[in-house]
Amino acid sequence: MPSRAPLPPPPPPAEIRSWPDRASLLADRAQVLGGLVRLHVGGGRLALLLTWGGIAAVGWALVGTSMIFFEESLDPITDLIAVAALFVGIAVLVPAAVFLGLDIVRARKVRALLAGWGALDRDPDRDGTLRMPGLGLAWLLVSYVLGAAGLFACFAVPAAATPGEDPYGLVVLGMGVGLCAWITGLTGAVTAVAHRRWVVRVLGRGGSRRTAPAAG
Repeated sequence: MPSRAPLPPPPPPAEIRSWPDRASLLADRAQVLGGLVRLHVGGGRLALLLTWGGIAAVGWALVGTSMIFFEESLDPITDLIAVAALFVGIAVLVPAAVFLGLDIVRARKVRALLAGWGALDRDPDRDGTLRMPGLGLAWLLVSYVLGAAGLFACFAVPAAATPGEDPYGLVVLGMGVGLCAWITGLTGAVTAVAHRRWVVRVLGRGGSRRTAPAAG
């Protein structure tokens, strides 16, 4: 299921379910959950999240660089470079921020679908493949590194700047890039924790009870 593929519909209410037997229900449940889990914690989504976070950081770095050029303006050519860097930075930053936001909204929809389809029944034989412990750990470690580095930059850069000597744009650049890293890391951490909670609540021993499909 590609990352931009349409999401499946939620499971039908119990009174209108038309699966002929439990085996059919479990087969459809396994297929849908497999695609949803890949959308939520798959390597493709992690790479996409890091890509948009990196692009946003580059855009903010260009904005900060333009401010440095403005502060240290020596001639019209420097001003022209500053203006160009500012416009390019905004053109890069805004779409990246929009796509990051859309990814967060889509992830919430995926989690709601995971909860709905997972609650239909229990299938221990197939549910084991949905746990994805390796990918979950990868999400958590990458997110921790990004979040810690971003948070450090947000505090360390302004603290190390010397008033009157270091350009204000340098502080904006460092804090902006740090903020992009922190937001990306926070998004990844929320994803990893949400997936783990879903595994424990839905696939674990305390998951949903078996429900027989209603005849259509």
